[in-house]
Amino acid sequence: MNVTELARRLRVTPNELLTKLPALGFDIGARAIKVDDRVADQIYKKWLENVRRERLRDQLVRSSVVTQAEGSEAKSEVELSSVISVRDFAGKMGMPVTRVIQQLMKAGILASQNERLDYTTAAIIAEELGFQAKPEAAEVGERVETVEAANRIKTIAESEKREDLAPRPPVVVVMGHVDHGKTRTLDAIRETHVMEKESGGITQHIGAYTVEKKGQKMTFIDTPGHEAFTIMRSRGAKVADIAILVVAADDGVQPQTKEAVNIIQAAKLPFMVALNKMDKPEADANRVMGQLAEIGVTVEEWGGKIPLAKISAKSGQGISELLDLILLIAEVEHDRIMANPNRKAAGTVIESHVDKGEGPVATVLVQTGTLHRNDWLGIAGASYGRVRAMRDWTGKLVDEALPGMPVKILGFKVAPAVGDILEVPDDPKSLEQKKMKTSRQVAEAFTATKIQPAEEEDEKTTKKSMLHVVLKTDVLGSLEAILGMLEKIQHELVGVEVIQKGLGNVTESDIERAANARPSIVYGFNVMTPTAVEVLARDQNVEMKTCKVIYDLFDDVVARLNALLPQELIVTALGEAEIAAVFRTDPGKMILGAKVKTGKLIANAKVRVWRGQEPVGEGIIESLQAGKSPVKEVSAGQECGLSFKGKIKVAIGDRFEVYTEESKTRKVEAFR
Repeated sequence: MNVTELARRLRVTPNELLTKLPALGFDIGARAIKVDDRVADQIYKKWLENVRRERLRDQLVRSSVVTQAEGSEAKSEVELSSVISVRDFAGKMGMPVTRVIQQLMKAGILASQNERLDYTTAAIIAEELGFQAKPEAAEVGERVETVEAANRIKTIAESEKREDLAPRPPVVVVMGHVDHGKTRTLDAIRETHVMEKESGGITQHIGAYTVEKKGQKMTFIDTPGHEAFTIMRSRGAKVADIAILVVAADDGVQPQTKEAVNIIQAAKLPFMVALNKMDKPEADANRVMGQLAEIGVTVEEWGGKIPLAKISAKSGQGISELLDLILLIAEVEHDRIMANPNRKAAGTVIESHVDKGEGPVATVLVQTGTLHRNDWLGIAGASYGRVRAMRDWTGKLVDEALPGMPVKILGFKVAPAVGDILEVPDDPKSLEQKKMKTSRQVAEAFTATKIQPAEEEDEKTTKKSMLHVVLKTDVLGSLEAILGMLEKIQHELVGVEVIQKGLGNVTESDIERAANARPSIVYGFNVMTPTAVEVLARDQNVEMKTCKVIYDLFDDVVARLNALLPQELIVTALGEAEIAAVFRTDPGKMILGAKVKTGKLIANAKVRVWRGQEPVGEGIIESLQAGKSPVKEVSAGQECGLSFKGKIKVAIGDRFEVYTEESKTRKVEAFR
């Protein structure tokens, strides 16, 4: 047989074949052209046996490397700048933003993902999360003034003279677990039907509403209760004076209930409990009050100080009593719920988006001063436009907004970021001519941290299969919430990478970006997809999905990640045996005698055959026999006969390493 023909059968080059033959025990010259057919057959078998050995050796080396790596985890270092946002801080540690926010709350610090921390605070939190902090090289921060802006309202309030202050409507935040009836409670208070307008019956944006009772006004902020909206809930608590904790009497205390209590207590807000769904037969008020006491919320009925109202938002039962309790708390907190209506206005942006007909708009809660039409709008020292028009929560045009009043403002040059402090300047010329950010740039700035970036993977670890996502949403709050939820996905084999994100309708550039990254999908949340974009997506074979309910988007992401997951192979070591006799040899099959050294042998188990210190092959134990009887397993110290199936010819003295393999379908844990 020609050497070239033999090399072709072995899938190697002739030079490689001739180079390795001496190591396999064949004395053939380096310039040989032909070999005897019988020798060629021996070379072929020996070569394949050697390939199997090398493969087995590589498997063993890889498994030992993984074991060593697992046992040698050192405390990771993280470089921190003098001032860093919570989102960037989480990104540097490769942790979900919500995990970092929870740790901050444990330390008594209530901060949203966009707020900044000083180095000392960040270093302490990093240490508690298992990281060693060290200072980053000196850098000039572009927006260090954001730190001062976060406390700007508090600074203004402290500088006011007592005689200039007047009572204002209390700002009430409604918090609680998803589907416990927060929006329906507000629906009953306002006697409107807001909940039916929300996709899927869940609140997906922050809404602010004004209600009047007994001649006194109250401003309510409805915060979403779904786990995805942790950031939005804590933002709601930042601007509130009083909190209502809504708990369903039939469902009791749930994860978001505990989280809401943490946010309320960290913000040091006076609050009350609204025990909802009392009209249901399964409602058990005493059980729920006991669960609340377990998490540190003891109501007045149980001897505590927290007021409680038993209500049914569906029937309207107890709503009047709930409002009376709010007014009572506001009266107790009277000295704190005051503002100066005769100064220039300042407030917080609680929602922001770009409307197709109205342009950039934002909902602002005026916290001090009075906002008028044609007032200049300043944010962080930059001019953002003038108030062209204002609407109250009913959509009615208003000329002025007093403290405690939420208004939708038209007239922004660009959409501000949610959480920004809006302030009317004394002199419009004092506003610096800073470059303002477009709505897309705002979205990028406040959602800058990449989700599980694949390039940061350690070379020694298995590379993740990434689902590349292009995400477009209607408003910035939704974008933040969805990104925060995607960050919770932690898996060693798959992950999500948001390759492009922004506000507004899906565009052709979004499709092009997705076409260059596979596997990929374009998600549109509460946005439109133009016909031309749909045609391009079909041409580029890019999948698009539009959602109006956040549950649907999350479930779809989980399903796609599960489809990317390979089956997990679980290897279980059973025991070892030494071959004492060879009774019969057939092609691909042998009858052997063995003595079990450790563990046990079982029928249909897999075998790795060792000769000395080298693995020489693999096979399967087809059946076992003890004496003259067939058995299913043989334990350590016993002798047995066995039927071995495999290509390797087993010799006396060889050692069997017996194990089982089980394929298991892995799943990404759902985060609903």
